[in-house]
Amino acid sequence: MPFDLGALLPTIGHLGNDVADVREVARHAEQLGLDSLWAGDHLTMAGAPLLECMISLTAAAAVTSRVRIGCSVLLAGMRPLVWTAKQVATMQYLSDNRLELGVGVGAKWEDEWAAAGIPLNQRGRRADDLLRALPSLLSGQPTKLTGLPGEPEVTMRPPVAMPPLWIGGRAERAMRRTVSFGAGWLTTVSTPEEIRTQTRRLGELAAERGSPPPKIGTMIYANLTEGHSDGAEVAASSLADAYGLPLEHTRKVAVGGSPEQAAAALATYRDAGVEQFVVALTGTNWHQQYELLARARTLLGA
Repeated sequence: MPFDLGALLPTIGHLGNDVADVREVARHAEQLGLDSLWAGDHLTMAGAPLLECMISLTAAAAVTSRVRIGCSVLLAGMRPLVWTAKQVATMQYLSDNRLELGVGVGAKWEDEWAAAGIPLNQRGRRADDLLRALPSLLSGQPTKLTGLPGEPEVTMRPPVAMPPLWIGGRAERAMRRTVSFGAGWLTTVSTPEEIRTQTRRLGELAAERGSPPPKIGTMIYANLTEGHSDGAEVAASSLADAYGLPLEHTRKVAVGGSPEQAAAALATYRDAGVEQFVVALTGTNWHQQYELLARARTLLGA
């Protein structure tokens, strides 16, 4: 089965990472042969240094020509609808249609949503409003914004191609949103067994709508080393600390060690039906981490 091995850009200073020069990282990753580059979207994160998602991806797109550029995932409910659509259209235009648009409702981090001035209970509705209007807006058609006061009509130019939509989230509502709007489903901290179960559910929901089943993607947290090691344990501990997750679960989903170890672990996800990998690398030596990931990608494709 074909697959895409992408990496998360170091735009958030957590998991033991430093925020790095996105342009340098993007050039390096493309030269190494990675398939795509992604950025997470947060307004605040407990005081951690972070760069804005869309601006970071624009910088990465400007210095590359081949790798796809992805949001993992855009917090659609936190952003004004038309401004978001204009950013997406501009990214498509400037990157020559290389955008992979992940969209989610985000976690219930009250401080972050309060800073954006958006009530938590409006996250899902606002995300759905964007997903519903986006194809028409990007195509340049007059679009009535029914979720806004006065239902204004907007026409955006120049028209651009609709990017592939990856819907983030593990809940049933996220899976229903996927089959309604998305080309793919993007999960995180899920085991291969959980992904198999969730994929079956997505297939059922798609069949109910008479639509094709979505592609499957996942974010993987990894710590890679030159030789055989317990790098997976390092990644699991970082992930548990950063997000308050049980260590017994993060041990089941983190990847680490040598490129050979990483390739073997990633293969279990590919066997579970994953076609899109977004690998979040931990640690400060990003040059080496990206190089080791590229070696794992070669082994996985062998």
